[in-house]
Amino acid sequence: MSSANSTILFKRFADIRSALLDRQEIALLDVREEHPHAQAHPLFAANLPLSRIELEAYTKLPRRDVSIVTLDDGEGYAELAAKKLVVLGYTKVAILTGGVSGWQQDGGEFFRDVNVPSKAFGELVESIRHTPSFSAEEVQALIDSKADVVIVDARRFDEYQTMSIPTATSLPGAELVLKIRELAKRPETQVIVNCAGRTRSIIGTQSLINAGLSNPVAALRNGTIGWKLAGQKLDHGQDRRCKDITEANRFKAATAAREVADKAGVQRVILADIQDWRKQQTRTTYFFDVRTPEEFAAGHIPGFISAPGGQLVQETEMVAPVRGARIVLADTDHVRANMSGSWLAQMGWEVYVVDQTQPSDFSETGHSISLLPPLPEVHKISPLTLADWLKSSERTIVLDVATSQYHLRQHIPGAWFVLRSNLTKDWQRIPKANRYVVTSENGLLARFAAVEIETLVTGAEVVVLEGGTQAWRDAGFAIENGSTHLASEPIDRYRRPYEGTDNPREAMQGYLDWEFGLVDQLSRDGTHHFKVI
Repeated sequence: MSSANSTILFKRFADIRSALLDRQEIALLDVREEHPHAQAHPLFAANLPLSRIELEAYTKLPRRDVSIVTLDDGEGYAELAAKKLVVLGYTKVAILTGGVSGWQQDGGEFFRDVNVPSKAFGELVESIRHTPSFSAEEVQALIDSKADVVIVDARRFDEYQTMSIPTATSLPGAELVLKIRELAKRPETQVIVNCAGRTRSIIGTQSLINAGLSNPVAALRNGTIGWKLAGQKLDHGQDRRCKDITEANRFKAATAAREVADKAGVQRVILADIQDWRKQQTRTTYFFDVRTPEEFAAGHIPGFISAPGGQLVQETEMVAPVRGARIVLADTDHVRANMSGSWLAQMGWEVYVVDQTQPSDFSETGHSISLLPPLPEVHKISPLTLADWLKSSERTIVLDVATSQYHLRQHIPGAWFVLRSNLTKDWQRIPKANRYVVTSENGLLARFAAVEIETLVTGAEVVVLEGGTQAWRDAGFAIENGSTHLASEPIDRYRRPYEGTDNPREAMQGYLDWEFGLVDQLSRDGTHHFKVI
């Protein structure tokens, strides 16, 4: 960590565009919350909210001297974020002059929604490769006629369980080439790939085509959105998964995936050769394990982060915000890393797949652990102490700085939700108290927020619930859900038009229309370096 007295520069649209065109490393960070970020931002702006910088910076920005530019829309977040990054030890931090308005005034292209680089790339793939697709009505007719058809859902399993196409099996993106032969055993079986909208079904379908699958393959045009717009019934709570794979099918998939990756320009590396890369001296390098979270937890290469391949391709800028960085991928089957790598390479990344691994190399167990700066010293209390305080007549208010999604799902009874980034603005909505107890999902973010809350109160005690809301729940105390006390608007979460089951038809159709226009936007922006094989 370093002093906050370092000079923070300003950069304009032309500076950033030049760096992108030259393939220099640069992290363009939109430090607003996710909802305002989704309304308008530059193509490669990654959303890293001011409220969570300490929790995410060291993992997402592993090299301290990488070029970073923060942006907002005049709220003052960009300057605050830049100062936090300098304190965390980053030495090349700048602010985008004029924020998103300045970007537009200087001629920059605006994009809306989230995960735009991947979605725009998916549309480019379809426009160049003419990826085959069936309408919702055509797929329904195949189901009704009991045709020889296999439908696979390329989304995360939790998304599939929320709503799915009738008869569909969950097969998240990176699993498609690996496991499709277990489901479509006959070469004449029609394979249909779907997602919620368009991107993952296009990429999934084209993955199977690129890998030379002998079956006829098509995407479900417009995914579950198209299905709902057609007035057709979706399933809910399904549990169909493909868990096993024969060695013969794995070998076929691995051979095909290797050929696709080589064609896309994916490079090879062995573990002994990447030891220097881990030190992050001259390049930013991301190390991703593209298998399922369960496989990762059971055993992974030390230093690698869990990033299931399908979601990695879909949300690349969120896990790898340094554009121009190097990406290293690992798996145990020689399929998922190669297929994921083939897409990342086409999206302009320098990609390596780890070859010649042994089972003993996957020696570390457990889930990914984020790198954190030293945590602030705060006064902590146990869930039992908080329970006693809440029963007493002494005025105690619980402040929850977790994500709104977490808070709405579970929070301590009576807790007030407040966004850390909006503490000063929203403080007047919180009742006065003798004591404020700050909590978050696991208590980490609460420690940083408590230091800032202390500057807002006079004559009141500020403490942190050790272990956060999860510790409260684990101790057996009651929780509640819903929007009972919101001091801040839940703008940290952008509601995707394709998620859930209650979206207006206008929003769903508007989303599809937006996706159709992304290829033209890519052409106007001109900084992407996408190359479709």
